[in-house]
Amino acid sequence: MRPEIRRVLKENWRVYGVRKIWHQLRREDFDAARCTVARLMKSMGIQDVIRGKPHRTTIADKKAPCPLNKVNRQFFVPAPNMLSVSDFTYVAFVIDASARKIVGWRVGSLAHAEFVLDALEQAVHGLRREKGTGLVHHSDSSSQ
Repeated sequence: MRPEIRRVLKENWRVYGVRKIWHQLRREDFDAARCTVARLMKSMGIQDVIRGKPHRTTIADKKAPCPLNKVNRQFFVPAPNMLSVSDFTYVAFVIDASARKIVGWRVGSLAHAEFVLDALEQAVHGLRREKGTGLVHHSDSSSQ
């Protein structure tokens, strides 16, 4: 399959991606799965052509201190309201790790700290916690 992938790519000015190469091979009666074509292209060092300028959503501040990781990728907790996790780009989600439900969210046109803090505040107010119990919040977006 590798010579055929190279041939199709060369015949099409090296601009075809996985999907178009896979469709062309199918038109030529080569029976291969799309994931196989993708895997072979990756092993051959061939990437899809990306049009336009890639969007950069995060510019990390290398000088800013990084908070300690208290979770260490152990996301199992025995009871609700003990651990929340979040992720954001232009949508901020805060999820209770035990119940696996969204407890806070916000949508914004810009990834500012303000809208992320709004989602976190909504989550804190939505969680029903007893006094004295700790809540750990984890986010892999410490640079923001």
